[in-house]
Amino acid sequence: MNEAQDLFSLLRQSTDVDPRAIDAIKRTIAEGKDRELCRINALAFASKHGLDEERAIGAFLHAARVGLFDISWNVLCPGCGGVLDSNATLKTLQKDEYTCALCSEGYSPTLDEMVEVTFTVSPRVRKIAAHNPHELPLVEYFRQIYWASGVDLPEEDFAKTMEAFSLEDIELAPGEKAVLPVQLPSEFIIVFEPVTHSVKFIDVKGEPTRERRNLSLVFDREHVQNQTLEMQPGPLRISLENRTDTRVLPTVFIAGQELHDLLGKRRPFLTAKRLLTNQTFRDLYRTDTLDINQRLKITSLTFLFTDLRGSTELYERVGDLSAFDLVRVHFQVLHEIVASEAGAVVKTIGDAVMATFATPDRAIAAALRMRDAMRALNEKSGREDLLLKIGVHAGPCIAVSMNERQDYFGQTVNIASRVQNLANAQAIFATRAVVDDNLTADLLHRNALTPVPHEVSLRGIEREIAVYTIP
Repeated sequence: MNEAQDLFSLLRQSTDVDPRAIDAIKRTIAEGKDRELCRINALAFASKHGLDEERAIGAFLHAARVGLFDISWNVLCPGCGGVLDSNATLKTLQKDEYTCALCSEGYSPTLDEMVEVTFTVSPRVRKIAAHNPHELPLVEYFRQIYWASGVDLPEEDFAKTMEAFSLEDIELAPGEKAVLPVQLPSEFIIVFEPVTHSVKFIDVKGEPTRERRNLSLVFDREHVQNQTLEMQPGPLRISLENRTDTRVLPTVFIAGQELHDLLGKRRPFLTAKRLLTNQTFRDLYRTDTLDINQRLKITSLTFLFTDLRGSTELYERVGDLSAFDLVRVHFQVLHEIVASEAGAVVKTIGDAVMATFATPDRAIAAALRMRDAMRALNEKSGREDLLLKIGVHAGPCIAVSMNERQDYFGQTVNIASRVQNLANAQAIFATRAVVDDNLTADLLHRNALTPVPHEVSLRGIEREIAVYTIP
């Protein structure tokens, strides 16, 4: 543990890491069960230890940066919550479509809910069973490797939970053959293998039979079984052959209420979208997020643009040195507000800021605080030097790598920028996609603010759109 102590000492040198989060992480590494240190769900960890989510995420990011944890970007099936692919970096997420054999569905990956980010303790710090996943017991392989951190699996008696919908299971070493006898009930049966993601569906119905039927399944990673057979209830001999270079874990499930109940229990998890809009992540992992040729979809992201009105006149009026100091303070304040509202500054362009937020309400909360902060700075100086224009819009976009940093592209970005251009001094303009959000509406109601609608034309946009002034 000497190396771990050194890494924790290094972690504590980061002044912006919550000491309570560090203590909770240290206790978990020292005392937690192995499975508690595999693919940690940072949001569930925060809830369990009474931590602020953003502070917990920041602590895990710093801890990963110093070497306490390995980060995993896992592509998920939105249906069953299974992990379809696991990546050490987002750069290796390259497929246009992923197929879930268990659900027999294909999905185009989005960073909103289909990519989770988890943290596993480094083997340098503590060895856990999941560092050798092919040695895990079958039940633990499903718990720790196959199902994602957003599936709310029971902490205790998970084996009994699986027994409720499992008929048979077996472990096959590389090259091994076996026969698995099964008594088929009148149910929909799934023969699923979680290592190769192979599946065979059996629709069992009709009159029971005593005739012994045979089914042959070969696991070789090349031919994923996904056909549906119809059979009568009764005995079945499943001949299994493992042609892979690792063990396989074929399991016979009953696709009944027990399985659906298990997979239907979900909990929040750290999505790739949320992490990309985290300021700590952008600061620590500035250049190694996306490959230059990647184009990753986000279903909905909120963009906030700001600009200073009359900045040229400001430099003329107070001089270059004083104006530079004012603008620098303005950037510092905006940066702090964005980070505290769980957003991230993507870039600055001249006197303008482009920031992203996972949800519209956090962007509006930031905008209101920005406006108040600029007013306070102006009152302190006795002059109206910092006149901030703010525009907010939400919608789909693409995450890209541009100019050696992670950026965003798409019409949503263009609209957000042009909405900001409409704003006058100290004004906040937002689109309908923002003000119609339930959490945003609650926030505005609590602040006794009623958005005023306008129908406007934006350059490059064919139709007029509704833009709201937030007084």
